[in-house]
Amino acid sequence: MKKEEKIAEFIGIMLGDGCLGIYNCRAGNKIKKQYRTRISLDSRNKGYIDYVCNLLKEVLDTEPRIYYKKNEKAVDIATYKKDRFYYLTNQIGLITSPKWGKMKIPIKYSKGKLGLLVLRGLMDTDGCLSIFNNNGQVYPRIEIRLCPSPAQGQVSQILEEFKFKYKIQSLERGQTRIRLSGKEELKKWFDLVGSSSPVHINKYKKFM
Repeated sequence: MKKEEKIAEFIGIMLGDGCLGIYNCRAGNKIKKQYRTRISLDSRNKGYIDYVCNLLKEVLDTEPRIYYKKNEKAVDIATYKKDRFYYLTNQIGLITSPKWGKMKIPIKYSKGKLGLLVLRGLMDTDGCLSIFNNNGQVYPRIEIRLCPSPAQGQVSQILEEFKFKYKIQSLERGQTRIRLSGKEELKKWFDLVGSSSPVHINKYKKFM
């Protein structure tokens, strides 16, 4: 995978389960700025954790810190380097947290193959693949939940560009759920978008 493609998938991951911001932190008797780039994942998905760590290392050229949370099924993958923070915000074009009302895909990565890779990262972190038994008929569904933001329209535009069949469900407080249903759309998703999460890949293989 080329560097630009890795960046695109990393953008999707950040949009899904990432946090990007500047915070005041105490260091002894002083308050200093912390430039935080963090991704929070399910600690049970070990294969995907390893994948995201390696992807962060390649995209940001730095070794991530890994924090497993006690009494929670969660892990944080993070770096606190100021120059890496500004690389993501100033050069790549990611918006700082909170995402509500302002989350968006940088224009360069909002269409074509790079747009599909953004969807991969977004789905792997903030989406789900469910298999339903509907009166004896097994039925797959991909869902991605989005907060009110420009990203809602951008995700729809990428799906329209590649002629996916999908529905948008309106949720509370302006949130939406993108839904792709059925075997044909599932196969098309994995043919075009794919996944880097062993959990999603195994579900797909088992269903197909």
